[in-house]
Amino acid sequence: QLQLVESGGGSVQSGGSLRLSCAGSGGTLYYSAVGWFRQAPGKERERVSCISSSGLRREYSNSVKGRFTISREHANNTVYLQLNSLQPEDTAVYYCARNDHCSWFGLENYKEREVWGQGTLVTVSS
Repeated sequence: QLQLVESGGGSVQSGGSLRLSCAGSGGTLYYSAVGWFRQAPGKERERVSCISSSGLRREYSNSVKGRFTISREHANNTVYLQLNSLQPEDTAVYYCARNDHCSWFGLENYKEREVWGQGTLVTVSS
């Protein structure tokens, strides 16, 4: 059964960079759209980026557009999120998840197809 494992979180100063990884184990991510989400303390979970199974479609929230870059390597069964120009407001637990399509995330009819990782903490200090 497919499991997702995030890594790469840590503590950085404002303006710094991190690269998060979302590795699939027990199954392939080849046919999966993969999204990155984050949840800050006391806030609702926010989708920050998503990449289609082919890698041709990439989506970003307005809050991270131009600073974060999503990519994938099928050979490594891994999806990455490059975080640049980090700001304190980027502090959150970052999660990756899979579904068949980016547009299916959060839809009740397709929630059973979602698989989530355990999250990795990103802390940005000013």
